[in-house]
Amino acid sequence: MAVISNALKEWAVVIEALLAGDTILLLRKGGIREARFTVPHIRVLLYPTYEHQRSQLLKPNIAIPQDPTPGQIALSAWAQITDVLQVSELEPLQALMPYHLWTESFAYERFKWKPKQPLSVLLLRVYALAKPINIPYRDAYSGCRSWIELEGEIEVGGAEPVLTQEEYLLRSQQIKTAIQTA
Repeated sequence: MAVISNALKEWAVVIEALLAGDTILLLRKGGIREARFTVPHIRVLLYPTYEHQRSQLLKPNIAIPQDPTPGQIALSAWAQITDVLQVSELEPLQALMPYHLWTESFAYERFKWKPKQPLSVLLLRVYALAKPINIPYRDAYSGCRSWIELEGEIEVGGAEPVLTQEEYLLRSQQIKTAIQTA
């Protein structure tokens, strides 16, 4: 039985894109409550957040989902974080534009926030759960932080990869090459 009890919080719109195979990339510097961004877990549930999502921060024609179940959180996927790359220069960030959902100005805002820290580029191999699992919202899950420990374990057996191994490796290599050659 495969279970996971920790989760990575991300905008619901981004989780939808990860589930659709439209992206495999997250840009992170951590939440306000985190002094420094770290990756304490490489197998994580993807916890959708609906606060702070704004269409003007996303590339055109990306629809922002509304919270379908207030008071509950619908978990639809888990991910293996295969790579954590560091970006400390503007050129590699610009080279990543084709690979994520954010506008150039918002990506730059993330880059320059906490300027002494590099921007972490997470590459995620995403697995869709056989069916979404609703868990109750808890105050302990709130706030601007990247990681949460869930109250209980979630069964993830039977989840299917969103992309084939070959497609995932190709995309991850494209991103690594874009960073290295920028």
